[in-house]
Amino acid sequence: MDDRSRASVRRTYERIGDHFSKTREYAWPEVESFVADAESGGTALDVGCGNGRHAALLADAADRVVGLDASRALLREAVARVGDRVSLLQGDAASLPLRDDCVDLAVYVATLHHLPTAADRRASLDELARVLAPDGTALVSAWSTAHDRFDAPEDAETGFDTTVDWTLPGGETVPRFYHIYAPAEFERAVADSGLALRSLRISSGNCYAVVGVEGKGP
Repeated sequence: MDDRSRASVRRTYERIGDHFSKTREYAWPEVESFVADAESGGTALDVGCGNGRHAALLADAADRVVGLDASRALLREAVARVGDRVSLLQGDAASLPLRDDCVDLAVYVATLHHLPTAADRRASLDELARVLAPDGTALVSAWSTAHDRFDAPEDAETGFDTTVDWTLPGGETVPRFYHIYAPAEFERAVADSGLALRSLRISSGNCYAVVGVEGKGP
């Protein structure tokens, strides 16, 4: 049975989290550049923080950092990496347990594409908009059809759902849900949410959007 639920995604990463974390040692250069260019201080948020590799970057730039992930297995790995430098929460990207307008800087990378429905993904973008301060900024990324592993037209208007297997030690494979965004679709998804699109680029097969909320119409 094809279980397209956020609970199913969480169970997947509970199962593979320890092994997955060992392959995710270093921060992405795109995230490093974004954080390096941001104003220091304030409150930062890492949505889908995994093992804390990007939350650690934020902790060097912000006064307070919250890391959120659905997987307890990955949060255990994050505790080992960031200790008490980051407040770690188990939670849902589509229902952030934070008050309005409280985040000055955020990263939401390699997580949006795991949410199993368009409604979930839209809700998560709207939630990011809700918690961002009026002058806050965030980096959002998702895997795209521009990645060389996919045979998709360069001018595709919509992406597709798929699964990508994760291979555990011993050879067992665990399927992981992805929504692969066409770049034009990703741009529309951001623009149609509560976020204001500041810039968009493709790098290493991923769409990256720098977003805020200031100037966004009702």
